[in-house]
Amino acid sequence: MKVAIFSGSVYGSAEEVARHAASILKDAGFEAWHNPRATLADAQAFGPEALLAVTSTTGMGELPDNLQALYFDIRDQLPAAWRGLPGAVIGLGDASYGDTFCGGGELMRELFGELGVREVLPMLRLDASESVTPETDAEPWLAQLVKALRN
Repeated sequence: MKVAIFSGSVYGSAEEVARHAASILKDAGFEAWHNPRATLADAQAFGPEALLAVTSTTGMGELPDNLQALYFDIRDQLPAAWRGLPGAVIGLGDASYGDTFCGGGELMRELFGELGVREVLPMLRLDASESVTPETDAEPWLAQLVKALRN
């Protein structure tokens, strides 16, 4: 199965989690594709059979700059080939920001919902105020994702 991983990062944590997710998925036998500067054309050319978004949150619950163009292109075009694909989201944030905690991840969940992507796991919320190793913290969830994508 071909899994496209989209990431949005400001300081690199979400990108590191996305790279780690790609490694875990590859080790599990999936074809994982991750490009932190991906365009919609790049993603469509890969021909994903599943989608994973990994994003931090900026400002008032917004997406990082490097993910915004892809997000808006997907939202504007809603690629029909992606309807019904399995998908999941990892959101990174800081719980001390209250209502905007993991807001970037919520935006990607909403977009996946508009696309008709089947959410195979609830969004993983990684809290920077509690941990400095988000890639390690994501491992149990990623193991569940591997199982969910195999079913």
